[in-house]
Amino acid sequence: MLDSLMVWHPVALALLATGFTWFCTAFGAGFVFFFRTVPRPVFNAMLGFASGIMIAASFWSLLLPSIALSERAGNPAWLHSSFGFLSGGLTLYVLHKLLPHLHVGLEENHLEGGKSSFQRSLLLVLAITLHNIPEGLAVGVAFGALGDGFTYEALMAAVVVAFGIGIQNIPEGAAVSIPLLREGFSARKSFWYGQLSGFVEPIGGLLGATLVFYVESLLPFALSFAAGAMIFVVVEELIPESHTGKETEMSTLGAMFGFVLMMALDVGLG
Repeated sequence: MLDSLMVWHPVALALLATGFTWFCTAFGAGFVFFFRTVPRPVFNAMLGFASGIMIAASFWSLLLPSIALSERAGNPAWLHSSFGFLSGGLTLYVLHKLLPHLHVGLEENHLEGGKSSFQRSLLLVLAITLHNIPEGLAVGVAFGALGDGFTYEALMAAVVVAFGIGIQNIPEGAAVSIPLLREGFSARKSFWYGQLSGFVEPIGGLLGATLVFYVESLLPFALSFAAGAMIFVVVEELIPESHTGKETEMSTLGAMFGFVLMMALDVGLG
């Protein structure tokens, strides 16, 4: 099956892959038709699992290739990766300061970003939408990197990134739709807004893939930029949200399992 994908243009593959990750968000949002609530330990484990996958993907799938590409180009190995990593984190920092949103895992009304008259439900959707921007960008950059050398190994590495991001999008989709149900929305509307939070992933994927495919010199920077953006989301949002309630050990175990799963996929298949 992967062999048939090698005839596709990398940008088209990025759009296909981020369509898959969007579908995973919709799949998770569909939990709202079966559950009205999620026990706090389970919710913490889900968020921790997503954190572990994003941390592992940032290192194994993005930072390491960025360093290797810099070395291959004869540049200092730390330069592009460090600058890109910090740029990605600072970009998400600015977005978090400007865009109003709520931490979806917290029970209290913890509003962040600019002042807003938006309903709490919309702020919940915006929170997960912010999470999905760097995820879509990471998948897009991974597929856009195929322009630097379209090999079976490189394709497999990009597929692993998309698969890992897709897996962790499932609990994120549920993290939007189920709280919306408690806010008074119908199950159908909760699902609609939950899956809609993943719409930015194909946009970010298309942008990232197009940019690095046609401007290959940006690839080391773009890879580390996506990594920095994802780490910011993990540290600022997912980890604090997963450590609410009394049974926080579940979030830690979830993060470890998520990290190991993504590492195994990347090292074993990438």
